[in-house]
Amino acid sequence: MTPAGRLQTAIDLMDEILRADRPADGVVSAFFRARRFIGAKDRKAVASQVWRILRNRARLAWGLRADHVTAKLLVIADLIRADGKSVDALTGPFSGAKYEPEPMTAYERRVAERFVTTDWDAAPRHVRFELPEWLLEKFDRAFGDQTDAELAALGQEAGLDLRANVLKTTREDVSARLTAEELSPTPTPFSPWGLRLPARIAIGTHAGFKEGIFEVQDEASQLCALLVDAKPGMAVLDLCAGAGGKTLAMSAAMQNKGRIVACDVSIGRLERSKLRLRRAGAHNATLRILEDKDKWIGRQHGAFDRVLVDAPCSGTGAWRRNPDARWRLETSNLVNLKATQDAVLEQAAPLVKVGGRLVYATCSLLPEENAERITQFLHRHTEYRPVPVAEVWKAVLGSDCPMVNPGGEPFLTLTPARHGTDGFFVAILERVS
Repeated sequence: MTPAGRLQTAIDLMDEILRADRPADGVVSAFFRARRFIGAKDRKAVASQVWRILRNRARLAWGLRADHVTAKLLVIADLIRADGKSVDALTGPFSGAKYEPEPMTAYERRVAERFVTTDWDAAPRHVRFELPEWLLEKFDRAFGDQTDAELAALGQEAGLDLRANVLKTTREDVSARLTAEELSPTPTPFSPWGLRLPARIAIGTHAGFKEGIFEVQDEASQLCALLVDAKPGMAVLDLCAGAGGKTLAMSAAMQNKGRIVACDVSIGRLERSKLRLRRAGAHNATLRILEDKDKWIGRQHGAFDRVLVDAPCSGTGAWRRNPDARWRLETSNLVNLKATQDAVLEQAAPLVKVGGRLVYATCSLLPEENAERITQFLHRHTEYRPVPVAEVWKAVLGSDCPMVNPGGEPFLTLTPARHGTDGFFVAILERVS
């Protein structure tokens, strides 16, 4: 594929993303599945440009000042801003030849020339940090004078974190294998099972992945699973298990001893977890699809030593990986999510044994989905008390917890700027009566 052909492919893909009402990663995957003739290097180049555009979408659109921002204009703006191309230099690749972009119209050229003169220092703060304006106040409330640093970190591309499957191997052995392949892994600073690769690769085709010796899992998610403190022989419920990432990690922590029930309302997500469990050699987990007013839940009161609620959330902490998600979040979504979070906590509350723990987690950085939900839950449920996460961290990981919560709550907030992880929140509650 020629460089100009790659540009046309990027325009086609960007156009599909702009028209779609679903996450960009799914659109990108479907786009390339339907075009298997595109080689690996071309796929990588096209995808890299498209993700770069998505991470800078607000700035590009603001600089274009166009009546209608098209995929073609976004690609043109990206070439000017990121690659330093002049408008005249774009005449060659935008030639209209077969498989190449159409020449710029007179209007597109005027917009591009105006884009070159953009005073980026004049961009509004929400544009500079790539988020809807209404969300700025929420981040300011959460992080105060650290907000700009946190938002800047959320705009960066994330590396690739792996979790060594200690049911089959050790982190050191996985690291040695990846190092021999010149993939440059480094141990994650907090999780004893984690390795970080400096760049994203097609890990799904890697032999080690197929053998089940490692899984893709951000360090924050690994830490969440470890902080559940699921011990061998315990009964554990993963109430919102999704595709099973934390179920797998908890199975490893339990050394395949005891019982994990992984539940979700989505058949599709649980089906994906079935394959992952088999590949990992995790034999102590069973899967259960939850239906509305599920009678099974009603029979499990007091049945579990640990219940993990990895609640549906806004995903604001994962924007490094899903840069388009910030533009699909609306105030009405937050209202519905908070209601769902409260409902799942209510569902989980009676399932924990006295002396057991309920662990609430989100990949959100918004206080209203995190500490506020737990504070309200504790007002309703005096049978629970918060356990300082720092105590559990010390007991499980043997090191001091790096948490610094502005409100002084006993909860954990991990962020890209402070910890190099996805944004994550964890609260640990003990049932005392």
